[in-house]
Amino acid sequence: MHPLLLLENNFVPAHVAYSWFVIAFLAVLSFLVTRRLDLYPRGLQNFMETVISAIDNFLTETMGHEGRKFFPLVATLGLYILTSNLLGLVPGFESPTSNINTTASMAVVVFFMTHIIGIKVHGIKYVKHFLGPIWWLSPLMLIIELIGHFARPLSLSVRLFGNIRGEDIVLMVVLFLVPALVPLPVFLLMIFTSVIQTIVFMLLTMMYIAGAMEEIH
Repeated sequence: MHPLLLLENNFVPAHVAYSWFVIAFLAVLSFLVTRRLDLYPRGLQNFMETVISAIDNFLTETMGHEGRKFFPLVATLGLYILTSNLLGLVPGFESPTSNINTTASMAVVVFFMTHIIGIKVHGIKYVKHFLGPIWWLSPLMLIIELIGHFARPLSLSVRLFGNIRGEDIVLMVVLFLVPALVPLPVFLLMIFTSVIQTIVFMLLTMMYIAGAMEEIH
């Protein structure tokens, strides 16, 4: 048990406890934002509308207007990952995304959603995505495509986990070396990395889904 983690206990793993904390935080935040909506937003409502609009613009620029049907999935992943990443910058808290189990669970969801959408759009013809355009190379292409597709959740989970885990380690070292003052550039760099890793996860999710929806040639 790490002495600095406020929510760690002997009954619930730390990453699960902090995941619940992030979920509860986002739920309360959503309630506070939507309980009294103003025609001319201000304060917290204005901030959250700006964030949601940015995600929506990012989604439509990447996938087109057809991608808006996947906004709930992409926005939920984005808000959860970004909040989880930034949580680790608060002393006494840990990023849920610094644990491979958390990132792997999200990557598995994206993996299955990608292929479910592909089958829904193309039906049995979705198999052609794995066979390539040349029939006599189909067996080889099938093996290559399967390896590539199964590597996607590994890539998604390890990339996010590795970067955020590295941030937590750096922050812990800095806090022990300079407990009274954490250099501002370190915090700014960590915030930047947290945002970038969130964008990368969202972007890859959208690209995978868009690829599954593409016409088969």
